[in-house]
Amino acid sequence: MSEYPKRRKHTGKIIGFAILAGLIAGSAVGYRLYRHICGANMSVVNKSDPFLYIPTNSTFDDVCALLRASGLNDAASFRRVAGKMNYPGRVKAGRYRLTDGMSNLELVRMLRAGSQIPVKLVFNNIRLNAQLAGAAASSIEADSAGIMALLTDSVYLADHFRLAPQTVLSLFIPNTYEFFWNTSAKGFMERMARERDRFWTESRRQKAGETGLTPLQVTVLASIIEEETQMDSEKAVMAGVYVNRLNRGMLLQADPTVKYAAGDFTIRRVLNRHKEIQSPYNTYQNAGLPPGPICIPSIASIDATLNYVRHDYLFFCARDDLSGYHNFARTLEQHNRYAQAYQKALNKLKIYK
Repeated sequence: MSEYPKRRKHTGKIIGFAILAGLIAGSAVGYRLYRHICGANMSVVNKSDPFLYIPTNSTFDDVCALLRASGLNDAASFRRVAGKMNYPGRVKAGRYRLTDGMSNLELVRMLRAGSQIPVKLVFNNIRLNAQLAGAAASSIEADSAGIMALLTDSVYLADHFRLAPQTVLSLFIPNTYEFFWNTSAKGFMERMARERDRFWTESRRQKAGETGLTPLQVTVLASIIEEETQMDSEKAVMAGVYVNRLNRGMLLQADPTVKYAAGDFTIRRVLNRHKEIQSPYNTYQNAGLPPGPICIPSIASIDATLNYVRHDYLFFCARDDLSGYHNFARTLEQHNRYAQAYQKALNKLKIYK
């Protein structure tokens, strides 16, 4: 028998083994490549806040450092995949949700697309510009100093919103808003201006005109009502009292404006010495509305002002049962009786200031 067939058979085996070895090696390389790209590479460190916050102007190295701190297992493999997908030059600031088991591919796709999760910004019970700046800064990237600088910049406010630092609170309508975390201070202000314009519909503007007040003046009056009562059911009646006093040229004599003028919101009993405070916000001393809102009024207070009840009440006083409701009066004599009963109730509880 010829040796040629034997050699050919032997060579065939060698080639077969080589092909098999190549396939095995290729499979191993392919598997490693698959794991490199699609394998789990994230173990979230902070389960209570599983987000990656990428500040504005961050570099790719900054992102890698933030990811490592957040639970990235293999930074080198992430860098290689990110490089192949051209992410290093396309970093986008924002707030991104991280989940356990995310792969390099999932991470890069999310970050490169800028698929961030919005934050919810809620503000209420705001009396001062500084409080507003702090509330906003707690949810978005802009810091309180930057926001406060705009809230007190008379030129910026006049040019962009036709407002002043003492009236800027009228720009804000209390609600729950969604923002991208990387919103700037100016972006925050501009968004709030759009929300204000959306709130002040043609219908609301028409009602403001019917009261003889501008939208800004409605907001100022609504801010007083907001501080006077928590009872939505009586706000429109209370607004009617103030409109009656304005129309008759009477001092508003609103206790919340005295507390604002004093800068002391813990006052439970307004005394004569408080009423003598020299301030444009003291409506015991100055006729008409104060120069700006004394808080950010709720939508309920604004709409109650726009839809005030037409009546002939000129006075109101907190009830002596301390329920939070008020007694309304047409005459000073009637009002004084209610006031004496309320003062007696405060004395009983030893509330003297």
